[in-house]
Amino acid sequence: MEKKIIFWVVSLSFVAVALAILLPGGRPADSNPRLPWDIQLSPQEEVQVFGLTLGRSTLAEAREELQAEGKVSLFITEDGKPALEAYFEQVFLSGLRADFILVLEASDDTLQRLYDHGSRISRTTDTTHKVVLAGDDLSQVSNLPIKLINYIPYANLDEPLVLSRFGPPAEKIAESETGVNHWIYPERGFSISLNPEGKELIQYMPLSQIKPLIERIEKSNRSFEAAHKEKT
Repeated sequence: MEKKIIFWVVSLSFVAVALAILLPGGRPADSNPRLPWDIQLSPQEEVQVFGLTLGRSTLAEAREELQAEGKVSLFITEDGKPALEAYFEQVFLSGLRADFILVLEASDDTLQRLYDHGSRISRTTDTTHKVVLAGDDLSQVSNLPIKLINYIPYANLDEPLVLSRFGPPAEKIAESETGVNHWIYPERGFSISLNPEGKELIQYMPLSQIKPLIERIEKSNRSFEAAHKEKT
């Protein structure tokens, strides 16, 4: 009887060890780590992160790297410009959990066709509408290249942690309305949004998109400050 008890205790111990290795938090070290602070530039100055190259790697390649299918939707914002996005929820990559939102690059004709074929249109905010893609279109978008990567970490990021992993930014810009502080890294093609009231966001983009990003934040600040002066 004692031998049987010892056998089961040993067996359960092996199972516990195996689960600790396989489940999140006990995952083995990644032989090819793909970490959010490991950003490289190709010889053509293309931003490379998570094993993907912006403007070159496709949605199909992202699915392989992230080991998930993601959910593709077409969004129409207030300015009427469509954006095609693939959302990957709670992805574990090199031991870190995060949500990924990949903005896909497509021609105006392709975006219009996807909109026309959309099976359902719903409102996500007062200014944004979401179009659910038709089945045939979903299979075709897998070959579209990735234009931008939005990385939303599960863990909260504070300034000391960001400095230790990413280094000091070239510029810091705070949003007047929300208090979100944007740390800009123009030479490496990304920005980090530190949100005191919500989740942090890391945006990876082509180097050419950094200046427009700064201009949009500054324009928003000017509009908010002008509106605030009118009220007072």
